[in-house]
Amino acid sequence: MNKQLILISGPCAIEDKKTAFEIAKEVKELCQHWGIRYIFKASYKKANRTSKDSFTGIGDEAALEIIKEIGEQVGVETITDVHESSDPPIVSQYVDHLQIPAFLCRQTALLEAAGNSGCGVNIKKGQFLSPEAMAFPLEKVLATGNSNVWLCERGTTFGYNNLIVDATSIARMKKLNVPVIMDCTHATQQTNKATGVTGGDPGLIDTIALSAIATGADGLFIETHPAPDKAKSDSQTMLALANLEHTIEQVMRIWSTVHQMSSNEK
Repeated sequence: MNKQLILISGPCAIEDKKTAFEIAKEVKELCQHWGIRYIFKASYKKANRTSKDSFTGIGDEAALEIIKEIGEQVGVETITDVHESSDPPIVSQYVDHLQIPAFLCRQTALLEAAGNSGCGVNIKKGQFLSPEAMAFPLEKVLATGNSNVWLCERGTTFGYNNLIVDATSIARMKKLNVPVIMDCTHATQQTNKATGVTGGDPGLIDTIALSAIATGADGLFIETHPAPDKAKSDSQTMLALANLEHTIEQVMRIWSTVHQMSSNEK
């Protein structure tokens, strides 16, 4: 099999150096075993929080330095979110790829700045957009001359508190001729809670991951943490690090089957 599965994985946010390195090293080892292209993900700041009291980060420069050290010392690609058009020129000095949050996927100046950074760009599909409408954010990045762009599915808003994952979305976005990633953790979110803390059901992560691979996803986005219940951000949606190996084992069985069938058809 020539094609490599992409796994974007790490903690929701940089909380401290020790935890971030622990996750990066363990996930890298797992990906090496299965022949997966691993990209370490962590937000250097959390700009989109429900409550004003929610954790937003340990400081931009401190967090970015940790991500950069992980890239250099663990030997992995890295990615983090950017939120304003002034971010990409700075953040691109620390990481290999930039991620556009779903709520910001139509922000023209941000998309153009990310494209001009020279980094790879992962654009998350807005919960309010159809798969076909992602042609327009994609076009804004491609117009900068940057062709290293992915699209990322993360569910569609249904009512106020739930996200629905449309099984046809990946196939529809793949018609735009760029790799498509499935965000398996944020797609389990239950937002707009009266408590001011986003809920979720990480028990559904495997279901979403397996469905995505079966329908042609090029990669998966899975946030993970050694102790999700103690995490400072997205504690109710992250996959326990100890459970990631089981998830990957299941995913690779489906991945191998799908790509074997494709090879036979050729």
